Amino acid sequence: MAKNDNPHAKHRERVRKEFLENGFSDATPPHKILEFLLFFAIPRKDTNETAHALLNRFGSIAAVLEATPEELMRVDGVGESAAALIKLFLPVFREYNKEKSVKSSKITSIDQIGDALMKKYIGYTTEVFTLVTLSNKGTVIAFDTIGDGDVSSIGVSTRSVIEKVIERKAVGAVICHNHPKGNALPSSADLEMTHRLATALSHINVCLLDHIIIADDDWVTLAKTECYAHLFKA
Repeated sequence: MAKNDNPHAKHRERVRKEFLENGFSDATPPHKILEFLLFFAIPRKDTNETAHALLNRFGSIAAVLEATPEELMRVDGVGESAAALIKLFLPVFREYNKEKSVKSSKITSIDQIGDALMKKYIGYTTEVFTLVTLSNKGTVIAFDTIGDGDVSSIGVSTRSVIEKVIERKAVGAVICHNHPKGNALPSSADLEMTHRLATALSHINVCLLDHIIIADDDWVTLAKTECYAHLFKA
């Protein structure tokens, strides 16, 4: 067989052409989506078997995308290039959703910010702290990631939040973090942090409007929860 002959080339060309013409639908089998994705990282091999192996190990495309590079590379046929390609998708999804979010549009409710944050947090497996800054016209100025890891240990400092709020020339703020492996109820550390930041921001005439906690497909607004609303009256 000639060096440049690829026995899978015609199949790849057919699948690629079909995708460009028709895309994928809700009825497309998950393994077919993964098989096509892997074409671009595994050039000279049948990727159907690898796609099935990934789904057998992790159970779903969502779980495949959330797996660590090390976990992915334990699957036969997945090397560093394939793992890197798979891990690229969640950051791309988050950036797409961020750009399609409420930024630069009028905010009429915390629900809009909560919905936008839900999209921004797709696929995170560690805690991430976000500061949403608001202008005096009620528009979102920016979604800034202040820290990640364990919110109680990453040192979400008052100073870092104050500096970012001043830099953004904000008059209002919403803070947010996620509980990747728990529910959306606040911990005692979450409540202490909320009170600390609300008090500090009030000293520079910036109102902390809410603290949103995200867990899976759920989110909680502390400001709208009666037993926590007092935290925002600094």
